[in-house]
Amino acid sequence: MNSAAIQKLRAKLARDECVYGLWITLDAASIAEMAVFMGLDWIVLDAEHGHMDWGDLVGHLRAAVRSDTVVIIRVAELNIGLIKRALDIGADGVIIPWMETAEQVRQAVAFANFPPGGLRGIGAERATFWGTRSAEHVAEAASNVLVIPLIESVRGGANIEAMLDVPGVDLFWFGPADYSSTAGYAGQWEGPGVAEAIGAAKDKIRARGKHCGVIATSNENLLQRREQGFRLLAIGSDTGLLMRSARAALAAVGRDGGGSSVAPAATKLSAGAAAVVPLSRPPEAMRPDRSEQIGRVGEGPKLEVAPGIVFEALVGSHNTARRLTTGLVTLVPGAVLPYHTHTFDETITLLEGDGAVEVEGRRYHLAPTDNVTVPRGVAHSSMNLSSERPALLHIALSTDTPTRELVENKFTLQHMPDDSHGKIGAEHVARCRAAPVYRAGWDTAFVDYLNSDLLPGIALSGGYGLFQPGARLPAHLHDFDESICIVEGTATCFVEGRKYMLGDRATAMVPRGRVHYFINETDKPMAMIWVYAGPLPERIVVEERCATMADVAWPAAAASGSQSTAGSSKTAAKKSSAPTAASATPARR
Repeated sequence: MNSAAIQKLRAKLARDECVYGLWITLDAASIAEMAVFMGLDWIVLDAEHGHMDWGDLVGHLRAAVRSDTVVIIRVAELNIGLIKRALDIGADGVIIPWMETAEQVRQAVAFANFPPGGLRGIGAERATFWGTRSAEHVAEAASNVLVIPLIESVRGGANIEAMLDVPGVDLFWFGPADYSSTAGYAGQWEGPGVAEAIGAAKDKIRARGKHCGVIATSNENLLQRREQGFRLLAIGSDTGLLMRSARAALAAVGRDGGGSSVAPAATKLSAGAAAVVPLSRPPEAMRPDRSEQIGRVGEGPKLEVAPGIVFEALVGSHNTARRLTTGLVTLVPGAVLPYHTHTFDETITLLEGDGAVEVEGRRYHLAPTDNVTVPRGVAHSSMNLSSERPALLHIALSTDTPTRELVENKFTLQHMPDDSHGKIGAEHVARCRAAPVYRAGWDTAFVDYLNSDLLPGIALSGGYGLFQPGARLPAHLHDFDESICIVEGTATCFVEGRKYMLGDRATAMVPRGRVHYFINETDKPMAMIWVYAGPLPERIVVEERCATMADVAWPAAAASGSQSTAGSSKTAAKKSSAPTAASATPARR
């Protein structure tokens, strides 16, 4: 046990200073040596989800011996054998996952301490210098051992006050991903309301003079967490930092990269996803006349389209979009949107809850991220099948001036099979988890919801994109407006030198001709729903600097278009009369 390092760490925390560390999952002890060399205050060796066995853990411990870096082992569960063994081989403390009650915390403290206050047995291992200094180790462990409960569930957050009453615990850790899962948002890093719940628990911990930690998902998030009051801050995980750094280096030299996509279904490379030689700059004929707009939830125009059903527009005429409206529809429990038709196409994706879409009586029960596309003139309805929880839909319309005509429901109800893909010549249903997957960029997995190949005559195209940590698209532009809604994680968007951080279903409207790309700079997956105001997913790939540097894509000397301010919600719209460049060959996405 490194008592001196533990005391230094606690002294910093007593002064309300941050202590920075690294989350280690790989077996190479050189990683711990690097952490020590960089002067990190602590490291966590992840023995719950990482790659390491007990021999690997000992290697990391030896790499940090006689340093000022505290070594903590995350054990796999609340288990006296695991906790005792982690401390016997020399760990300075343990993180115990899935702590939900004060009684569990009391057990963890007992398992980590010797009698008479605890239940830990004395072993002739590294911690006692092979049994030669047992008395000294027992004495120093009593006042130094770190027992850190990991709060990663709604129940754990609700019981935080009782946990704070347990003696022997002054540090806590939060796991936002599992916390989100227990809140009903599996797969999201911080689902709706989770950040607020963790923040409230953090405030209670700090009010009692104790401290808590969390893993930062990016450099920006590290600063944000520090401002929020978290004092044990992981700068990232070893694998996440390596991937982010490597992808940033490749991006700097214009490489989109390769590798296989990690996807929920069989992966295939679509015919249009093949690598293309990027243009040095976009064709002049595609010079844009509008700037990108960012629509954030709560800021868009809202309309109650039926009792208990509210539509919030995030892309549309209010932020200069052309032939495209997208947004979110919230349905209270049991709400039903009456049957209606449009003079334009509509595509509907279930994001949350228990939802269904009916098309001329054919009812499609949807799983989250499943999609139904309804051509113009076809009667349809949406509904929340739950009597207890709201449902949330993402919708897109091939118009910037939405209207509808209510129609009488004279259709015979047909419950369609869960693997049904719709009626030929009418609606198209995309089951996201079973759909063909292709790679549109480095470590991405894309699924097409709709396009004119899938549904002839449709005016929109779009789908779902999953980005693993570090994943990215090449710099590109389109011959139509685009809506990109971030439905999971946090995305970084570059548009001609301007950088945006998007999450919590924020939606970017990128107009025709604007060079942009998206990248996942976090340690967690990111996902988007993208919709184009065009029938096929086509893009023109250009050099990286066109997206990351100002005035490269569209040099001011050649300017003849808009002088609007980027990102403004009041950008003036001006029609473009320039045709699409015949010299540019679009690449399918």
